[in-house]
Amino acid sequence: MTLTQAVAVDTDEARKARGAFFTPEPVARHIAAWALRSATDHVLEPSCGEAAFLVAAAERMAELRLLTGDQGGRLDGVELHDRSARAARSLLSAVGTPSSIRIGDFFQFEPTGQYDAVIGNPPYIRYQDFTGAARLRSRKAALRAGVSLTALASSWAAFTVHSALFLRRGGRLGLVLPAELLSVNYASGVRRFLLERFASVQLVLFTERVFPGVLEEVVLLLADGYRDGSSDHFSVYQARNARDLDALSVSHTWAPARPEDKWTASLMDTDALSTYTALTIGEGLAPLQTWGDTTLGMVTGNNKYFALSPARARELGLPRQDVIKLSPPGSRHLRGLDLTDRHMRELGESGAATLLFRPAQPSAAGRAYISAGESIGVPDAYKCRVRDPWWRVPLVEPADLLLTYMNADTPRVTTNRARAHHLNSVHGIYLAENLTGLGRDLLPLATLNSVTVLGAEIVGRAYGGGMLKIEPREADHLPVPSSRVVEAVADDLRRARRHVADHLKDGNLVEAIALVDAIVLVGALGVNPRELRSLRHARRALAARRAARGASERDRR
Repeated sequence: MTLTQAVAVDTDEARKARGAFFTPEPVARHIAAWALRSATDHVLEPSCGEAAFLVAAAERMAELRLLTGDQGGRLDGVELHDRSARAARSLLSAVGTPSSIRIGDFFQFEPTGQYDAVIGNPPYIRYQDFTGAARLRSRKAALRAGVSLTALASSWAAFTVHSALFLRRGGRLGLVLPAELLSVNYASGVRRFLLERFASVQLVLFTERVFPGVLEEVVLLLADGYRDGSSDHFSVYQARNARDLDALSVSHTWAPARPEDKWTASLMDTDALSTYTALTIGEGLAPLQTWGDTTLGMVTGNNKYFALSPARARELGLPRQDVIKLSPPGSRHLRGLDLTDRHMRELGESGAATLLFRPAQPSAAGRAYISAGESIGVPDAYKCRVRDPWWRVPLVEPADLLLTYMNADTPRVTTNRARAHHLNSVHGIYLAENLTGLGRDLLPLATLNSVTVLGAEIVGRAYGGGMLKIEPREADHLPVPSSRVVEAVADDLRRARRHVADHLKDGNLVEAIALVDAIVLVGALGVNPRELRSLRHARRALAARRAARGASERDRR
């Protein structure tokens, strides 16, 4: 049976459900050529599908036999899908190398520690669809190697760890993985595992999509020397596409502060990476957490019910004691430097929900609104159902600063001069007591610099539609000017405030950043023009990757 015949009896929906994506031949050949060092190698392809990697391995083994005359290699595969397994057996029957394809769930096979190389393309099933017994088996397999995976982990994470356990000492792991490896929180244990268990780790990155019609970006993981040592860094190679693998650009190396930290910074070119690293480990920049605590906002359970415009509150006859001041749901109104009382009035007059229904003891009008909510099932929402009384939203104190966490461009820090409460559509920053005055006045300005906006691309992650999402624990690591630097340039920042605010009002983020760069990066930290250009280029490149993903998603819809 040919590959075309094999896939003709399989459907797109069925392949997607089990995370099967057929690998382009240049990718399989490249990994096989890297992984096989001898004609006697014993090779495993887990979740082998149509055996693309085993076929490439057979071709590589034949080349090695011609060079050395050695014999004795073997090819093994595991495949869950019976029809694909039969197709793989048919394809391998003519390669001239002993081979075996077993049918079953890879996580149910006990690691043997016998293979010289494990190569392949693990199934990619997102956590929403990766449930039940299959998920339990995968997490148990990862725990065998000391890697604990959260409920958010997609299938590839446990698959990567389990695959490595089949290697003999000194063995090689060559896999096609989602670029999530570099950036998602749930992969932290996998990143640590790879650097701690392998003497050498290489990544091949692509500037174009590798799998036609598949949105997910991929990287090639080439990990060598299993249990022969560990490494504190990895090498990064860049290819334009799968056809470009024979002409990889010169690599650079990158060492994360901790193995489990995000590896997104490795996407930068050497110059930008060197400048960014030097600045972020120096004393001029510090993690945002050195200024205070970043926390989630309030969760109502039903924003449409609890968040009210002033006009709606008047219509309901709600007195002042039934409502509190609220930064409206979302963050489109938080693109400037300050959220003031005047801004809140303007938002309210335009119909924005600047009030939260949150009575301590409801008035008569408040009780009527509660009854109306009960009549339409508001208390049935989970967050309402688990609190008593259901209509009293747990308060979060007004934050000193508000941080947007879903962004098309970059996260913004805004001073909460209105002392408004905030929902979980934004984060609150509560400044340390000794930094309250300085932080409220100048931190939103100071964070509009090229290192901080580049850092946001690194500590955050691309989300649906190309948005940049940053959670509180990620925001903790956002590199921002230290309090010492902000204090040193305070007068210059104050003089620039109006010009920066005008640029932001006009949507000119680039110009606003340029003004702050001149004060903070060039004036205070001594960044030279070449370094500044490299930082800005790196930020544009990372943002472009994110935006391109969002554009592809919109095109598909």
